[in-house]
Amino acid sequence: MARRVRIPLVQHSSLRRRARYRRVLWTGAELLVTAGVLVLLLVAHQLWWTNREARDGAERKVEALEREWGGGASGDGDADSGGGVGGDSSGSDSGSGSGGPGGGRSGGSSADSSSGTSPRTTPRASQAYAVLRIPRLDLRVPVAEGTSRQKVLNKGYVGHYTHTQQPGRAGNFAVAGHRNTHGEPFRYLNRLRKGDTVEVETRDATYTYKVDKILPRTSPRDSGVIQPVPRSLTSPAYGYTLPGHYLTLTTCTPEFTSRYRLVVWGKLVGAVPRG
Repeated sequence: MARRVRIPLVQHSSLRRRARYRRVLWTGAELLVTAGVLVLLLVAHQLWWTNREARDGAERKVEALEREWGGGASGDGDADSGGGVGGDSSGSDSGSGSGGPGGGRSGGSSADSSSGTSPRTTPRASQAYAVLRIPRLDLRVPVAEGTSRQKVLNKGYVGHYTHTQQPGRAGNFAVAGHRNTHGEPFRYLNRLRKGDTVEVETRDATYTYKVDKILPRTSPRDSGVIQPVPRSLTSPAYGYTLPGHYLTLTTCTPEFTSRYRLVVWGKLVGAVPRG
């Protein structure tokens, strides 16, 4: 007698469920891979492309200013408006992430009569009007009026805190710059040491400051560091008590964050009029 063989029945509903399950898994995997690629592209854009673009633009602006001054032309610079206190972070740095403490105002705009080499006119908002050089960092970067992220800091420039003094004048010439991305001109500001020189060149003169004090970390709201006589409000042991000709450099710290500010102070030690 022939032996009967039982053939199992396959439920079509089970096959459909398995097929749907596989499609869901496959679609989820594709979405995760796509999201990962987009994140990598975004990181590459922030860490590489924005730096390259901003550095190239900043270098072109430095060269344009030097040509303008050498030829005696009266160029207009950048005509952008804006420029409140704020701006760097890791993406930029202050305001909440741009480069320096917010809210500080520094009084006085009269020229220092002893130098005789003060800028002729007050720069317009976002106008690039000076070049900052730091030999130790092999850095040269334009200085623009104000600390607008979009119109100054994200272009790879250093921004002058509105209402602080101009280069060479009695008081405090205070600037901010990105620590990371968008040219990151102050990426290695923490490498400065007491005695290092910082030069600020304008249409009228070159001012040389010597690094004197460093505040490794303070609050973004510590407006005392950019006052005419700079002194930290959160760490009063850091700063000065007497009027003078000061330079203040600010940026975010630690790197890739905007939680705190790093502050470097210098004193004017020389001024050489142009021509």
